[in-house]
Amino acid sequence: MPNPYATTREDVRIPLTDGTELSARIWRPVGAEPVPALLEYLPYRLSDWTAPCDAQRHPWYAAHGYASVRVDIRGHGNSGGLPGDEYSAQELADGVEVVEWLAAQPWCTGRVGMFGLAWGGSNSLQIAALAPEPLKAVVTVCGTDDRYDNDGRYFGGSLLAAGLPARSATLLAFTARPPDPKYVGDDWRRMWLERLAAITPLVHPWLTHRTRDGYWRRGSVREDYGAVEAAVLAVGGWADPYRDTVLRLVEHLKAPVRGIIGPWSHQYPDRGLPPGPAIGFLQESLRWWDHWLKGVDTGVMAEPALRSWMNESVPPATAYANRPGRWIGDESWPSPDVRPVHYGLDDALRTAGTAERFVPVRSPQHTGIDAGPFVPSGNAADLPPDQREEDGRSVCFDSTPLPERVELLGRAGVRLRVRCDARRGQVAARLCDVAPDGSSTLVTRGVLDLSARHGRQEAVEWEPGAVEDVEFELVGIAHAFPPGHRLRLALSSAYWPWVWPRPGTTGFELDPGHSALTLPVRHLAADAGNPPVSFEPPEQAPALDVRQTEPLTARPERLVHHDLAAGSWRLEVAPDHGGSRILPDGLVLDEQTLESYEITADDPLTARTRSDRTIRLQRPDLGWDTTVITRSEITASATHFTTRDHLTALEAGSVVFEREWEQRVPRTS
Repeated sequence: MPNPYATTREDVRIPLTDGTELSARIWRPVGAEPVPALLEYLPYRLSDWTAPCDAQRHPWYAAHGYASVRVDIRGHGNSGGLPGDEYSAQELADGVEVVEWLAAQPWCTGRVGMFGLAWGGSNSLQIAALAPEPLKAVVTVCGTDDRYDNDGRYFGGSLLAAGLPARSATLLAFTARPPDPKYVGDDWRRMWLERLAAITPLVHPWLTHRTRDGYWRRGSVREDYGAVEAAVLAVGGWADPYRDTVLRLVEHLKAPVRGIIGPWSHQYPDRGLPPGPAIGFLQESLRWWDHWLKGVDTGVMAEPALRSWMNESVPPATAYANRPGRWIGDESWPSPDVRPVHYGLDDALRTAGTAERFVPVRSPQHTGIDAGPFVPSGNAADLPPDQREEDGRSVCFDSTPLPERVELLGRAGVRLRVRCDARRGQVAARLCDVAPDGSSTLVTRGVLDLSARHGRQEAVEWEPGAVEDVEFELVGIAHAFPPGHRLRLALSSAYWPWVWPRPGTTGFELDPGHSALTLPVRHLAADAGNPPVSFEPPEQAPALDVRQTEPLTARPERLVHHDLAAGSWRLEVAPDHGGSRILPDGLVLDEQTLESYEITADDPLTARTRSDRTIRLQRPDLGWDTTVITRSEITASATHFTTRDHLTALEAGSVVFEREWEQRVPRTS
């Protein structure tokens, strides 16, 4: 698609009513004003950390007739003010002010759109729920409508050990980075010291609020879908944990909405990171903007309500450059072409024969070590490997070889009759695709903390020895099982390090005769007579000239240590956050991260997480050299979690700030 306009770029300060100024970067088209404005509103530092990604899309939008604006949230990057909680009321109120400020500029038509990935996709929805008049359209990518159960903190009512600790540790280190003197001048040191003094690790409130209470409901759009008046294009990926938000938004929003779910991980769909294929996301979002912000009939509302990628069966692997499959379209969601099909666990699915009515499910505590990361982001070790070892640590129910192709679209569910001899417990369910050679590929999964069986808003302990029916859904998926393959439902009583283990339980017992798996089966002829779903190839603005340098020590992305004598397991994760690089404006940025998750196979109280991070920012031409070092740990006894966080900030090698936090949080649910 040719670029109609040349563009300009300007760094500005956006004033708020309380006197705080937010750092903003604005790309505008030459000779086209006034134009609508597009806003991306993040805490991740527009002058360095997101600069490469920003350069791919904001200039492109400007070249196609929009003022595209990137703003750092209060207390982050080069913005003024002090940092607060994630999606705080202050953050959202500031966002409303920014929307209104943009609409009032002489180069703006008064119509504004918001977009973003992850945090930016989520706060776009939350600000839309506040209904500022100029905000007419939103494009949310990998965003969430549910801060409690679909935002990397809790999963099925269980503490998400693979999400909450690492997320808190990341934000502690990210928030502690200093403003850049190139952009804020000599005031950077005062701003930095005030920011450091105001930081509180977010693990504290996240652990304190163990059920879906008012803390989590605030900002969760699913609490009132009717509050969103802007038109919403919701985008996600089957390899991203936030994909259920797309399905819920398409089903429940009263405002105009369309959904797209591809094979992607936690990334913009045009970046070409595995799993692909990538699409022309910028062109597709431009259709959305042109329709709702310029009044141009682009045909976008004639598209199916949900366009999704039907994954074909593949051998298990930790990455796929391109996931085999095809695009499908459903005119409404839920779709009349998808029906629930029930598989009884003692009939259609079978396990090893037993004369007992109840089957014991007692998994070692390291079950889940092959779960893969909670948030895949396009790396080589993103996806779960062959699940046969995990299946061996679980109780499995297999179908006979399928006589014909079966396609799933949506959320599978399980109904289980459970007997538990303890007051607490967990159930993890994995749906796998078992090939004729025996390899087991994970399709989707879900977890239920038994205390959350009556809803996420309350914790109800189990009566020891009682028998109850429990139900929960697995995460949404599109997957095609070929003829000759088998369905496998694998149940376990542990899933570390995804969920924190429960003390005082040895598992549970299952009555297969009163248990079932329900699959969302899509009719094989659903696409007959429908026009094909397709997208243009990816386009982006020219890449930023970032020079990558090698890290001082290279580590494997995911490494498992098993001490046979001790029966202990340790997973080490070295996330790829960009490593060492030099930006075009001369900034030298180096990041080193190591996360670890430890447990002993027979003791849930040995669970431990730790995250170590070092971030160094330098401007050799200014003689500016700063470093942030953090360490975050979580352990647990039978009655309390203990969190320890340590932050050290250095300037030119000398410590300018140091603080340690330790908190004990009762395990109340």
